[in-house]
Amino acid sequence: MQLDFSSLAPADAYRWLASTVTPRPIAWVSTLSADGRRNLAPFSFFQVISDEPPTLMVNTSIRDDGSVKDTLINVRETGQLVIHLVDAAHAEAMNATAANLPHGTSEFEHAGIATLPSERVAPPRVAGAPVAFECELAQIQPYPADAPSCYLIFARVLLAHIDDAVLRDERHVDPAKLDLVGRLGGTQYCRTRDTFSMVRPK
Repeated sequence: MQLDFSSLAPADAYRWLASTVTPRPIAWVSTLSADGRRNLAPFSFFQVISDEPPTLMVNTSIRDDGSVKDTLINVRETGQLVIHLVDAAHAEAMNATAANLPHGTSEFEHAGIATLPSERVAPPRVAGAPVAFECELAQIQPYPADAPSCYLIFARVLLAHIDDAVLRDERHVDPAKLDLVGRLGGTQYCRTRDTFSMVRPK
């Protein structure tokens, strides 16, 4: 089978990319609006892109009506966000925050998600999340530049909260204890406990 992406409709291109480039980590992003309204939303087009400086990237798509998500609006206004990783214990709560709620409605309240204060930024953290990265905005990049279909948020990591319960030792996380969920295609997800090791050749 061959797919000519130049002739695919955007929805079909998304379906093929999202079902083949898997598993994808999920960024569960908390932000505050300029007037203090709390927002929490998941994004699976997400990755670490640099360790010097430590930087994460989140893709926020533009809706069919041309509007953008509250996450992007809030980051533009405040320059701050917290990116959480999603473990299996929080999968249902994460999914609840994917609901298309009216602008300004808090997913924290909608899904009954408890919070903790952050230390370096204003947006709250999800209580119990195994990993939370407090970040400041580095850059927002429309893509493609001439006719954007999305915006790429580059977030510089200031401080990480890692639950001691997921550590193997002082320097390493135990993947089985971390128990993250990954996004597959459609409604499918996976857990990251099934692992194996390989030593990189010299």
